[in-house]
Amino acid sequence: MKNPASKLVIGLAFSCISVMLNTGIANQISLAKSTNPQKCDILAYVTDTDPQGLNVRSNASTKSKILGQIPINETVQVVAAAGDWVEITNASDGFQGTGWVFVPKLGLTTQGYGTNGVDLYASSSQESQKVGRIPANTAVKLLGCQGDWAQVEYQSVKGWLTREDECGAALTSCS
Repeated sequence: MKNPASKLVIGLAFSCISVMLNTGIANQISLAKSTNPQKCDILAYVTDTDPQGLNVRSNASTKSKILGQIPINETVQVVAAAGDWVEITNASDGFQGTGWVFVPKLGLTTQGYGTNGVDLYASSSQESQKVGRIPANTAVKLLGCQGDWAQVEYQSVKGWLTREDECGAALTSCS
């Protein structure tokens, strides 16, 4: 490489790559390419016990800007899911707007009041196999969502709850 212009171009390319790696831009670009958000329409509540509240971020990454916080037990509407992150809006208190939160910091409670519980399905269809039963009014861990179905975990069993069996309010019953 005797041409000084070629050396300059190669040097600039390596500098750009170094800046991208060191600032986390590369992680955000690869995250954006690797995740295809799934549309959702469920309610959930904040289970994060941090006294400052659950961080709401601009994108699905811990490196993304914090837009605000939502206190524990507040209800949010989940509108999309991508990996371990969900996009939320309409928080009942705290952050107003739309942003991304880490899904293990959210929960649901089952409905099924006056019954012997609710069914847990293998996929987001009532035609799929039933993989378990959860007692009524029981807190479950939210894993994700698809449409108005919630993917949850209860006593190490993972499955899907129908909208009718979901309660996204922590402090009141959804009867």
